[in-house]
Amino acid sequence: MSTFAADPNSPGADTSPEALSFETKFRLLLDITRTISRSLDLDETLSLIIDSVKSFVPYDAAAIYVLETNGRDRRIRATVHRGYDETSMERLLRLGEGFVGWVVQSGGAIVIPDVRNDRRYISSDPHTMSEIVVPIIANNRIIGALNLESRTLDAYKAADLEVLTLFASAAAISIEKAILHQERLEKRRLESELAIARQVQRSLLPDKDPTVEGFDIAGLTVPNEAVGGDYYDFIPFPNHQLGIAIADVSGKGIPAALIMATFRACLRAQVRNDFSIRVILRKVNYLLWESLDSSQYVTAIYGVLDPVSRRFSYGDAGHNPALLMHADGTYEELSCGNTVLGLFEDRKYIECYCNLQPGDLVVLYTDGVTEAGHDGEEFGLARLVDTIRCHRQASARDLVQTIYREVQGFAGPGSLGDDLTVVAIKALEIAQEAE
Repeated sequence: MSTFAADPNSPGADTSPEALSFETKFRLLLDITRTISRSLDLDETLSLIIDSVKSFVPYDAAAIYVLETNGRDRRIRATVHRGYDETSMERLLRLGEGFVGWVVQSGGAIVIPDVRNDRRYISSDPHTMSEIVVPIIANNRIIGALNLESRTLDAYKAADLEVLTLFASAAAISIEKAILHQERLEKRRLESELAIARQVQRSLLPDKDPTVEGFDIAGLTVPNEAVGGDYYDFIPFPNHQLGIAIADVSGKGIPAALIMATFRACLRAQVRNDFSIRVILRKVNYLLWESLDSSQYVTAIYGVLDPVSRRFSYGDAGHNPALLMHADGTYEELSCGNTVLGLFEDRKYIECYCNLQPGDLVVLYTDGVTEAGHDGEEFGLARLVDTIRCHRQASARDLVQTIYREVQGFAGPGSLGDDLTVVAIKALEIAQEAE
């Protein structure tokens, strides 16, 4: 990096920052700005800026603060400093205080010939005598501040303020560019992680509908975000019975997806032990209680379908009651009245059962179905029942897809607002079984 003194090699030439003319400082500033603009790394950019400043404005201590604004709140996004210890930096980082706080709030630059005479000064070095602070402004927004301190009284003049303000304006472009580059990289990283999370979550869900003699069964889940907290599962047993589960985790997104994976692991581990449904739910509840935060919980239904006796035994846990639609179009809600999983250390659960006649249809669903809204109105239970009744002759696969389409059509374009999951269990007619 060149220094534009008139003749730096001549005897007695003074190339110190104090001796440089404004024009020389300006040319030097342009040269430095070109160098800084080549970096896309925010930390490197800030380091180049703070080290370059000393070429044309001297300091004993210096710091750059880059801010991030979220609504009315501002916080330090990044900082780099020279000449301060960490304890001093902790005091200086309090926004709204000191010279830096004043500059950030007002948007104006400031020169303080003697810091001892200004109440705004926050002491970082007992030897500091004068200070200069300029805002860093990009697109008419204050994105940071550049602060220099000197142990000399009245060290900074109007010319220093002028050239430092110009430099801060030029540096703001490089800082913004580095921030945008960092955000793009972060976005790509998050997209990559979400893609992996989606792939992992899909691997935890059934890859095909189960085959059970005398029944037609299908499930569907549609996450509201990239990943979701809804879950359904089909667990085949050697005796041809089928475990059927549906669950809804409190919260949304990746945190809910992680809880869903935990619930699945707990449930399947207990199912393998061949416990009764009520014991499985009690043990899963305890495992979740140990694992989750106090505000997190899972609602669920776990049941076992016996194709020989045509009995569906189940236990619910604070979940929406399953719907049993009979062949004549009447329906009933299936619920044992058990509490949610994971909120309480020990809860007893009971199990219930129903015998399924040919033509009967059981639909399990999460509240993403009934609570999908449009103009303040929810899809609701009545619309769900009507949809099932009108399409109960369809296959289980067609029925779950129809329910989703009806909910999506009601809610309109865009997000449903919550994950949506539906499982349909159709008891086939005897004639169909014989075929």
